[in-house]
Amino acid sequence: MKLLRLLCLLLLPVCVYGQNRNSGLEKQVTLHLSADSIQAFAAQLQQQAHITCYYIPEYFDTLKITLNGTMKIKEALDKIYADFKFYYACDDKDNLYLTKDQELSTQLGLPAPLLKKLSTMHHVAHNAPVKTKNGKRIPITTTVTPTKSVILDYDENKLFTIGSYQNSQGYATITGYVRHRNTGEGIGHASIAIADMQTKTMTDAYGYYTITMPKGRHTLMITCIGLADARRQIDIRGAGQLNIQLHDYVTSLKGVTIASSKSHNILDPEMGASKIEIRTLKQVPALMGEADILRVLQTLPGVTSAGEGSTGLNVRGGNVDQNLVLLDGATIYNPSHFFGFFSGFNADLVKDAELYKSSIPVKYGSRLSSVLEVLTREGNRNKFSGSGGIGPLSGHLSLEGPIGSKTSFLVGGRSTYSDWTLQLLPDQYKNSRAGFYDANLKITSDLNDHNSLFVAGYISGDRFRLDGDTLYRYGNMNGIVKWKHIFNPHLYGSMDVGIDHYNFDMSSRNNKINAYRFKFDVSQYHFNTNLIYTPNNAHKIEAGISMVYYKLHPGSKLPLDSGITTPITLSPEQAVESALYISDQYTVSPKLTVEVGLRYSLFNYLGPRDVYGYAPNLERDVTTIIDTSHYAAGKLFKTYHGPEPRIAARYSLSENSSLKAAYNRTRQYIHMLSNTTVVTPTDIWKLSDPYIKPTVADQVSLGIYHNFKDNVIETSIEVYYKWIQHALSYKNDATLLLNPHIETDVANADSKAYGVEFLVKKTAGKLNGWFSYTYSRVFLRMNDPLVSEPVNGGAYYPAEYDKPHVVNLIANYRVSHRFSLSLTSIYTTGRPITLPVARYYMSGSYRVYYEDRNQYRIPDYFRTDFSINIEGNHKIRKLAHSSWTLGVYNMFARKNAYSVYFTSEEGKVNGYKLSIFGTAIPFVTYNFKF
Repeated sequence: MKLLRLLCLLLLPVCVYGQNRNSGLEKQVTLHLSADSIQAFAAQLQQQAHITCYYIPEYFDTLKITLNGTMKIKEALDKIYADFKFYYACDDKDNLYLTKDQELSTQLGLPAPLLKKLSTMHHVAHNAPVKTKNGKRIPITTTVTPTKSVILDYDENKLFTIGSYQNSQGYATITGYVRHRNTGEGIGHASIAIADMQTKTMTDAYGYYTITMPKGRHTLMITCIGLADARRQIDIRGAGQLNIQLHDYVTSLKGVTIASSKSHNILDPEMGASKIEIRTLKQVPALMGEADILRVLQTLPGVTSAGEGSTGLNVRGGNVDQNLVLLDGATIYNPSHFFGFFSGFNADLVKDAELYKSSIPVKYGSRLSSVLEVLTREGNRNKFSGSGGIGPLSGHLSLEGPIGSKTSFLVGGRSTYSDWTLQLLPDQYKNSRAGFYDANLKITSDLNDHNSLFVAGYISGDRFRLDGDTLYRYGNMNGIVKWKHIFNPHLYGSMDVGIDHYNFDMSSRNNKINAYRFKFDVSQYHFNTNLIYTPNNAHKIEAGISMVYYKLHPGSKLPLDSGITTPITLSPEQAVESALYISDQYTVSPKLTVEVGLRYSLFNYLGPRDVYGYAPNLERDVTTIIDTSHYAAGKLFKTYHGPEPRIAARYSLSENSSLKAAYNRTRQYIHMLSNTTVVTPTDIWKLSDPYIKPTVADQVSLGIYHNFKDNVIETSIEVYYKWIQHALSYKNDATLLLNPHIETDVANADSKAYGVEFLVKKTAGKLNGWFSYTYSRVFLRMNDPLVSEPVNGGAYYPAEYDKPHVVNLIANYRVSHRFSLSLTSIYTTGRPITLPVARYYMSGSYRVYYEDRNQYRIPDYFRTDFSINIEGNHKIRKLAHSSWTLGVYNMFARKNAYSVYFTSEEGKVNGYKLSIFGTAIPFVTYNFKF
């Protein structure tokens, strides 16, 4: 064996210690480098001599190269490596391999220490095979230019034979899963394309894909943002399965890592869809260092919040109750904690989050403005692991791992120890207490090649008391079971059943005589089945059925202990909402893709229920009640229904730009009753009934998308117009809680919203992030003919969440592999308010006269946050990996107005501005993984 190796050394072209017979190193280049990086050197070799360099970036982080003049590549390398032990090698294809302190050979392999180092890298590339001493290929890092990286994996040079020959002509369909190599979890939204063909497909949320292609030899290109690109050489002989694994992308310190094929924003027909990556989420500075999905979403164009500390979303002129928030398919009615300062989602458990604000997929209904779909991870299928963190207000811990060979679990929880912060409040609040918790559980099992089972559960709770008086408690409880079945290569589907529950109660014992407890809850039981049929690559047909059974207890107020409070209990409400839907995404040509869908929804209101009858043609009021009708339990006495068409189209103007248009109609049968502009625990929900009609929204939108610099910079401009029928509005001095005839205090209204959204996003490089600007308006008009005194005389007026100008800047700068800086800057127009403008004397007392509703605004809002992220060393074999985040929330200490209120003092009405965070708030958070 030693003799064979010696003969190989003598006969094969080897370049070691710079001794190479290959002509590549004899090429002359003109170099202009002044304290530049290895990436800049490699770029000049690539540009001038077409030499491709392969190396591990960490080896050269501290190397600064100064070379000027014309010289041979070999001479340049000798000068660069003059001060330390070096090795470089060049093969006969002009591929240059650079390393440090380890011997290197392009033919016979790498020494054991270097092999160990390279084998543990997650960063792999697709060019120039390098062999070890036993003849096996190994992963090796390569950087070609500062704007592109090339990846190599053992599987990339292997030929996969799929199916068996029955007929060498025609087409065949292959299916499979794209999974993460380290964890085994499915990767959603990965793109799979056939090289040299304009055929492409996308994986679903669990990594499953199906694609049809001509039989024969092909190359599949697999890309996904945040992961290394991959390719597979395949020989298609018939239908079959191909599972694919992707690596994390390990960025070089000074290189840009983005693949040219990552252009989903250009190719997808969907408009207004925003996907939040978890690595992006954790880079954005957040209140108290807690990574927050909802706050990151608020920095996207077209999305705002009502005020400081609110996690409620106002999307394109929609109210906060017009957003469908889904966690693994379960509806979350109140996704917030701690007075709304934290979202209800544990970022350590989240796989991805996607917000649809236009082109809402036809399978979603029940809400008008948007759908937020949050998916938790499936759990590590390969090994037991965990992560956690400790911040100023809360801590979190998650565990995951395999259960046998086909099942994995993920469990995590958060809790708070925030009472110490309330001690910093003024004296009247020093006895306050507050706390929250949430917990997630998910079990994923591949029963066989055709069946998968997912079980997920979520529970959350909040409890707070201000100054020892009223105790508030609210929480969510959700459970869902989902079964996925693959019928054949062209058809697969899923079915799920679940329960969602939200409850709120408040109690007060401050006055024993009037001690009381108020309770409210809403439950829903849901069933969904969804089928996806892909007869060929030109069509993707989706169809299904959904059903929701609602059960609401609108409220009860009962005495506590020895209290004599008069008990009040409103009658429960129940209804069934069901829908049928179908859509087809049709690729008309490589330039044109159209998606057409229709959803038909049906709402049935059920007894038992007492319904008041009012005098005809008179305003509904307690004085105009003329009779009461009783409907027995289960009796159907009111039905609403209607179509919800959805249309979207994409036309490619070039490889880097496209034009998109969309129209969609949505219906909402459940409404939130609230007299505040932000989400609060006292908000209650109300079903459509004989008097409160379902809300209907129509939206049209148009957008232009263009990418620059090999898709590193994404830009888009979208315009939209939305009009809403039967929007719920409140009369002046309306009573919303414990009102048995709520229809007397609400009224039908129309709403219109329009705007333009501008986005520039840099997806890679040392500096990345996005800038967005939105101009938008939203107006309401109370046009109910039965209302004698409509708000503002029946004219349009700005909604409480109308903010014409919104500017967001998110910037992340990676200083090194371990240090990065993050900055968030937000500016918005102040929201509308109603001001008192005069006093008048009437009936023996002074009264305040208010201007028309929402004709003034609170001061504009501006805030800047900053954080430093420090990671531990990157040793592969460690007990745990840790990181620190240090930052400042509201670093300029601006006293932004949360609201403006007025009090009468010494015969005058004085106005005051209330600020939630009127100073800079530093924070430190520690996170770890094992």
